[in-house]
Amino acid sequence: QVQLVESGGGLVQAGGSLRLSCASSGSIFVYGMGWYRQAPGKQRELVALITRWGSTNYADSVKGRFTISRDNAKNTVYLQMNSLKPEDTAVYYCNADGSTIRLPNYWGQGTQVTVSS
Repeated sequence: QVQLVESGGGLVQAGGSLRLSCASSGSIFVYGMGWYRQAPGKQRELVALITRWGSTNYADSVKGRFTISRDNAKNTVYLQMNSLKPEDTAVYYCNADGSTIRLPNYWGQGTQVTVSS
């Protein structure tokens, strides 16, 4: 069983930085992990992915500004967000994708990120 808890969100000025954390109650070693976000009135969208082997993929809108990483020993995934823009404002969700290994998908409850101009 995996329970995901995000933290690190908050209010920041444009150009600032935040580091989001996603802590799991169980091992995330076998899971591909991802960060998604949902702005008001918009659909949830992918921000960044990291495979169990450490390969990463990013949405074009955050490439060069955001970095996803994982620490399997701590069962934690991080999202370092630099050069934040007002359009990055959203609720950010952590995801554990077990679909490729016949395990469930898990979502955290989300953490709010607000970037002021």
